[in-house]
Amino acid sequence: MRIVIAGGTGFIGGPLAEVYAEEGHDVRVLTRSLSDGEARHDPGTGKPGITRVGWKPTGETGRWMEALDGADAVVNLAGEPIGDARWTPQRKAKLRDSRLLATRSLAASINAVAQPPRVMVSASGVGYYGAAGDEPKTEDAPAGTDFMAHLAEDWEGEARKAERAGTRVVLMRTGVVLEKVGGALPRMLTPFRFFVGGPLGSGRQYISWIHRLDVLEMIRWIIETPGVTGPINATAPHPVTSRDFAKAIGRALRRPSRVPAPAFALRLLVGEMADPLLLTGQRVIPAVAQAHGYHFRYPEIDIAMRGIFGD
Repeated sequence: MRIVIAGGTGFIGGPLAEVYAEEGHDVRVLTRSLSDGEARHDPGTGKPGITRVGWKPTGETGRWMEALDGADAVVNLAGEPIGDARWTPQRKAKLRDSRLLATRSLAASINAVAQPPRVMVSASGVGYYGAAGDEPKTEDAPAGTDFMAHLAEDWEGEARKAERAGTRVVLMRTGVVLEKVGGALPRMLTPFRFFVGGPLGSGRQYISWIHRLDVLEMIRWIIETPGVTGPINATAPHPVTSRDFAKAIGRALRRPSRVPAPAFALRLLVGEMADPLLLTGQRVIPAVAQAHGYHFRYPEIDIAMRGIFGD
């Protein structure tokens, strides 16, 4: 197969590109580090292996869209990291533009090529549901009303434009992705290493999490499962409260997990994003994945922590 990945050097896209290349697939990674349409093959990745193709995700098409013509699948993981800086107005604009313009470019190109890809898997997030308390949210639930919810809703709207070409579009609403290196988990571990770990805020808010391996396998499964279309929650089937999440980290590291991080301190530390990312949460259920028979490698938080840190 030919797989095109936007965001193919990140926490999820990098290993996804590698595993496809190791299996002998033709992987094209769209990158802003090369000029529009310029292609460079990664040495050591075999043939066809990984080829990096320069693109400019401005919301328009470009020479790079040739990589999409006849491709089997497009995986859209492009976007600035959500939690790497305070949400100033400028940062919010960058978060929106990096997602919406990249997705708009991909959808426009899919509609412009002679042979559109069969499927487009486009990232979104569980922030789509907004602050939800302990109410379970499946893919049928409506969007929330905060910044993250509006961003996810608009992001998905851009991806759906690829359906005009007959491409199957899957909107992957990803939870907190866990792995020892990269993502959110390493930053969560620091207090525990100093024996002052614990829940965030009240500890009652839910964290909808997923092991990175399950994200990678779910993307591959989606591509191979024609019946999956529209939104799909990429979260483990058993979300946990912040208190139980902290206990699981404590058990894995053999550290106490009783010192809470007060809500006011988190708001002072990271600003506005403390509420949607850390203090309110969503209890998200992967109903579509379960209905279509996806088998989770790590369905429960303790199993995931053992997989990450060893038993």
